[in-house]
Amino acid sequence: MPRGRYSLHDPHDHTPLAEEHFQCAPGPSGWRYVSQSVTPTGDHSGSVDLTLDELGRPIRLELHAADWQVRGAALDGVTWVRSDATGTHATEGNVRAHAFTGTSPAFLVATARLLRLTPSPSATRVRLVALTEPVLAPRTVDQSWALLKREAHATDSGPLTVEEYQVTALDTGEQHTVHLAGDVVLAAPGVELEDLESPPSVFP
Repeated sequence: MPRGRYSLHDPHDHTPLAEEHFQCAPGPSGWRYVSQSVTPTGDHSGSVDLTLDELGRPIRLELHAADWQVRGAALDGVTWVRSDATGTHATEGNVRAHAFTGTSPAFLVATARLLRLTPSPSATRVRLVALTEPVLAPRTVDQSWALLKREAHATDSGPLTVEEYQVTALDTGEQHTVHLAGDVVLAAPGVELEDLESPPSVFP
């Protein structure tokens, strides 16, 4: 069960945004990721609780950020309820999309798990509902993902397989690279892996 800490920063000007303390593991239903985030000043800023099924679909998502929370799942596409902290102002949403995305590195692992790509220069298109801090307002985005290469690296605890993905935002054409090892993000725009207490889990 990997436990660790990511630092999150603005990918454009590198302003520190938060530290995300996480743990994740494969389980009987698929994969689960839980985390708590704190601001650079040490204040609690949010949390993530995401469970995927064996096919990589989000069967349970609970996000908290500032004064907002979202609960969602894969249902007729993806369905969610967004509300304020008191629950008095709740709105429901549904989009014909494949999964959710957001600020947390968990969503990069989840999307890769959903697509299950093999190394190839050809890309696969995916539609996601983005929920970004601080207000978690839903926005539908289209991306394409390509697994460029998969390489094994020797480590003290055995070989570590690293995957390099090219992700393209189809509305702007902006491209970036994501490096994953199992269920841990090694590097991505705005994401740095600062600490990891145990090796990444290997998906079957």
